[in-house]
Amino acid sequence: MVQQESLVEYGPRRVIITITAIFCALLEIVDTTIVNVALNDMKGNLGATLNEIAWVITAYAIGNVIIVPMTSWLSAQFGRRNYFAASIIIFTVCSFLCGNADNIWELVFFRFVQGLGGGALLVTSQTIITESYPPEKRSMAQAIYGLGVIIGPTLGPPLGGYIVEHYSWPYIFYINIPIGIIATLLTIQYVRSPKYAEKKATKDIDWAGIGLLALAVGSLQFVLERGQEEDWFSSNTITTLAVTAVFGIFFFVWRELTAKNPIVDLRVLKNGNLRVGTILSFILGFGLYGSTFIIPLYTQSSLGWTAQQSGALMIPAALTTAFMMPLIGKMLQKGARQSYLVALGMLIFFIYSFWGYKILTPDTRESAFFWMLIMRGIGMGMLFIPITALSLSTLKGQEIGQGASFTGMMRQLGGSFGIALITTFMASQNVVHRSALVTHMASDNPAVQQRVQRLQQTFIAKGMAPDVALASAYKALDYGVMKQAAVLSYMDVFLYIGLMFLFCIPFVLLVKEKKNVKVDLSEAMH
Repeated sequence: MVQQESLVEYGPRRVIITITAIFCALLEIVDTTIVNVALNDMKGNLGATLNEIAWVITAYAIGNVIIVPMTSWLSAQFGRRNYFAASIIIFTVCSFLCGNADNIWELVFFRFVQGLGGGALLVTSQTIITESYPPEKRSMAQAIYGLGVIIGPTLGPPLGGYIVEHYSWPYIFYINIPIGIIATLLTIQYVRSPKYAEKKATKDIDWAGIGLLALAVGSLQFVLERGQEEDWFSSNTITTLAVTAVFGIFFFVWRELTAKNPIVDLRVLKNGNLRVGTILSFILGFGLYGSTFIIPLYTQSSLGWTAQQSGALMIPAALTTAFMMPLIGKMLQKGARQSYLVALGMLIFFIYSFWGYKILTPDTRESAFFWMLIMRGIGMGMLFIPITALSLSTLKGQEIGQGASFTGMMRQLGGSFGIALITTFMASQNVVHRSALVTHMASDNPAVQQRVQRLQQTFIAKGMAPDVALASAYKALDYGVMKQAAVLSYMDVFLYIGLMFLFCIPFVLLVKEKKNVKVDLSEAMH
């Protein structure tokens, strides 16, 4: 992609373009997590299971991942302004269709298509903002964009909670419609397309790579989501799709390494720092989206909080991250080592996760979460920009853009796989913990008998017949066991996410950095 003219804007025009692009990016980012606090309402309204409702999030993420590598070609083929406007329209129309979905799989399909439009919003808005500023002010553009990327997922739950509490879950999609219409009109009026040296012919596009990527990611995602429910490899469907995912990944890698115009240039992974950076980006996505998914789920299902209460809980973390981002940017500009900042950020995220592991109970108070989530905000603020800088620190020229695209895709994949693995892991751990708890509750155990008798007397006092009261007592006891098993499963999730971050620290510290080399992250946006 070669530009023939400057796209730098000045005055009110640049302000309008910046606001339009930021709103579009935030629409996409917030929509990734805004549904988290509405999952319980959706589940009840649409008659879905926990595993099925998780597809509302993961289908959107898969759409993002598939479209991101294709964005630069689509921009060149149709013109950036036209492609950006079309993406906003797709996103907006699908927002309306998601709100009107009658069943879970209809909603999942529209979320997938919405993700195809949303992925383009994220990548293209980044480029539009950067190219609207002169080179000496592009660090400001990077700060504006980076702040949105990292706090956007955290702002989703509070906004979603308010909407669900005061209206109903379809309105988390309907709020996109007026913003989308205004953004479309402003894009058509103000955004300029660069002139491209040439357009790739349709026959030159790596259609096989696109197909293999979609097949591999889709199959793997289905296995992760449905494996527990289908009893894993005892199911022919799961076995078939697991084999499809393995071969899909193998042939995708082979295709991208041999194609003339690969849709994802894997050759750039010869760079050691980028290899480490892609893994760290995957883990960052896993932690960022996974923890944003798990906390509202726990507070609503185990603690009985409202959607608004669950969402508001995340605000301190978002504000802390917003405060940390510019400080970390300044530290990097002054020569702070990226690997040290990443390692410290991972240590802080481990502390946050272990803290969560220690405080979770069936009746944890709201005040217990405050400082834990402040730690999350600090950790996330210290990870995003340094991981990007570390990944790109030894790349040159066009490689920087390829590397940035790859780390962005891996971050999104990390979030998608993280949510799938967490739901599957929790379903499995629920069974394990419930079985372990039941072994301590034999019917001939005096303590159990006393507990049942007390519950029976309580129900009799409320007017129940003795036999009905006894059945209700056993049901209440079973409910208590299930609730305790669920809390133990949430604890396991926090512990293992924390250990994953902790184990990465030594590898991060081994990464080599070029001294006195500053990475121009604005180049990563092209």
